[in-house]
Amino acid sequence: MAKVRFRLDRSEDGWPPADSEGLWAEPLGNGRYRLDNTPWFVRGSSADDVVSAVADEDGVLWFSQTLEFGGRQTIRVIPRSDGPLSGDSRAVLDAFSPLNVTGESLGEQLKIVALDLGPDVDVAAVKQLCIQGKTERWWHYEEGNVTPEWLGL
Repeated sequence: MAKVRFRLDRSEDGWPPADSEGLWAEPLGNGRYRLDNTPWFVRGSSADDVVSAVADEDGVLWFSQTLEFGGRQTIRVIPRSDGPLSGDSRAVLDAFSPLNVTGESLGEQLKIVALDLGPDVDVAAVKQLCIQGKTERWWHYEEGNVTPEWLGL
C-alpha cells in the first residue's frame, strides 16, 4: 500500500484542522492508485476511486487528479454536543448502520464521523436521515463526495 496525500483548502476559521490528508491506496502502476479508505477532510474523492499521484522531491505522493469514480460516496457527520446524541460518534454510526452505511469515527479529539456509502446503499434514505438529524439537532453534516443522484434528491 502507498499513502497518497491531498492538499486541503482551509477556511478562515481554520477548518479542516490540517493542510493535507493522506489516504491509503493500492498502487496500480503508471502513477495510478486505487484509494483504500474513506477520507476525513478531502472533498471530491472516496474509497475505490482511481487517482493519479506524482512524487515530490522527498518521495511523497501528491494527488494529481481523479481518473475513475469508484462508485462510493462520502458524507461527514459531526454530532452536536448540545443535541440529543451529546456528541456521541458511536451513536452516529449506530443511526446509519441499519441503512447499510459503514463509517469510522476520528475519535474523541475531533468528533467527526466519515460515512462510506457503497453503490448498493439507498441514497434517498441516507440523505433523509442526514436532513432529519440536522433538523432535530443531532448533528451537522457535509457532503464530501456525492453523486448527481444525491444532489437531485
